[in-house]
Amino acid sequence: MQHELILRGARIIDPSQNHDGLADVAFSDGRVSGFGRDLVAGEGTVVREMNGAIVTPGLIDLHTHVYWGGTSLGIDADEFCRLSGVTTSVDTGSAGPGNFPGFRKHVIERSEARILAYLHVSFAGIYGFSKTVMVGESQDMRLMAPREAVAVAEANRDVIIGIKVRVGAHASGTQGTAPLEIALQVAEETGLPLMAHIDEPPPSYEAVLAMLRPGDVLTHAFRPFPNSPVTAQGAVKPAVREARERGILFDIGHGKGSFAFKTARAMLAGGFQPDTISSDVHALCIDGPAFDQVTTMSKMLCLGMSLNEVIAASTVNAAVALRRMEYGTLKVGALGDATVLAVREGEFDYVDVLGEHMTGSTRITSEGVVLRGRWWHPV
Repeated sequence: MQHELILRGARIIDPSQNHDGLADVAFSDGRVSGFGRDLVAGEGTVVREMNGAIVTPGLIDLHTHVYWGGTSLGIDADEFCRLSGVTTSVDTGSAGPGNFPGFRKHVIERSEARILAYLHVSFAGIYGFSKTVMVGESQDMRLMAPREAVAVAEANRDVIIGIKVRVGAHASGTQGTAPLEIALQVAEETGLPLMAHIDEPPPSYEAVLAMLRPGDVLTHAFRPFPNSPVTAQGAVKPAVREARERGILFDIGHGKGSFAFKTARAMLAGGFQPDTISSDVHALCIDGPAFDQVTTMSKMLCLGMSLNEVIAASTVNAAVALRRMEYGTLKVGALGDATVLAVREGEFDYVDVLGEHMTGSTRITSEGVVLRGRWWHPV
């Protein structure tokens, strides 16, 4: 096979292959076509010299909101890819069964960057989320649409990878776990994993964890008090450890109000890393405090995770949550997506959702993107 594109002499960090070292990676027909040293270029092969730059599988942001123009919280997935190196944005419930066809036709199918989706069990998804209007879509049980959600999920299996529900005082008011119960029925009926949002009680963090199944994802897992995963003394709660033993996945989901340095320090000190790192980027946090995926990764790096652990949490671990192992890897035959990263040294200011500032010595930046087997950005 003649390669169409070769990234030559990169420091390739691919946790799916336990690889961290100098190598080439090649692409053809939208797939990874070669991996190793001194790959041979054909007459028409485009060769880009990496000179030791870090190349990873295309970053996956497991929690985004990219229904631009269809919801008030949506951002542009292609622009996000350019800024943050995210080749796959996973939209988490912006659309429900009532408006998913529009999301698919007008955004997913027109985007160059990949978009997958968790379908919201609420009929219109997250429809009232702005600076001036904030309505929890799970507060009104009349909007729960399990039959319609099953039908839409079955008709869009290529892009719908799970079911989403939001519970907590802000998202579901006094409904407690009732919306979660309905969403779990949809997930069971379709055989798909579920992602649960948790904010302030009710319900409690522990009550939500108790209902989740192996492979389900709890997002906003490192949120501040109330409904923090750690005790007042800074210990990881027993229910959290028990949930991990059962196979529940813990996702950062930074966003506007769901990530605290205090919580993260306690969790990491307790030996409890997130399974996945995600930004929960949307219109109200893209200018801070979340900003983007590489900023969220940088925070976790500065808090003590290793570079390889941070990359794994944004590639292969996310692919596991998606149950799509052709994502998040540079194995030959996988999707032809890659991200070029740099790790800058200096003094960098980071802020969490409570306004606490942290000075970090490193920052991860996105320097380039291969998308669908071709060099995509910068042009």
